[in-house]
Amino acid sequence: MIYPDRGVAGRALGGVLGHLRAADPLLLGLPRGGVPVAAAIRNVIGGDLDVLLVRKLGVPWQPELAMGAIGEDGVRVLNVDVMRHTGVTVEQLAEVEALERTELERRRGVLREGAPIPLKDRTVVIADDGMATGATMAAGVEIARLHEPRRVVVAVPVSSIEALHRIRALADQVVCPLVPRSMGGVGAVYQDFHQLTDEEVVAYLRPGGISESR
Repeated sequence: MIYPDRGVAGRALGGVLGHLRAADPLLLGLPRGGVPVAAAIRNVIGGDLDVLLVRKLGVPWQPELAMGAIGEDGVRVLNVDVMRHTGVTVEQLAEVEALERTELERRRGVLREGAPIPLKDRTVVIADDGMATGATMAAGVEIARLHEPRRVVVAVPVSSIEALHRIRALADQVVCPLVPRSMGGVGAVYQDFHQLTDEEVVAYLRPGGISESR
């Protein structure tokens, strides 16, 4: 299966999540790539849309490989197996984390145009454009749980087998149509997997944004 872009992938997920329409869900996109997916799901099932700020902690010499992730509210999740396999030191981890927390705060100022939508007692759907290790999504779920939602659903168009097992243990429900036996990378299942700009993400989040015109 190949998705033309994140919007098409999100609409496909929306078709599977129709049972949540009556729950007035809160769609939370992990920036940047998860925001257009969340926006497209919201266009199918309704509800509210917001961003959930997280940052991957990449191995210094292999940034695409997540040794963990951080998020709002001081959350940090580590991939102990990756750290052990790559030999990342405590000092290297601290250096990467400091840089990513700086970027997290920058994005908070740029992507949030108001107060976050409260999660308490809401059915929350956390969306991303895919999961490789699951570290970033694990941080997202942990952040969401701190705010006492009624239910946490994870929706992604593609996932590795390992990440899917990891997140199924954390979320109330995981929806993922594509789980390849061998996953070379999330971008491999998209025709258009361009790096979104901050401006594009903000446009998706605004009422009447990008997703509503597509």
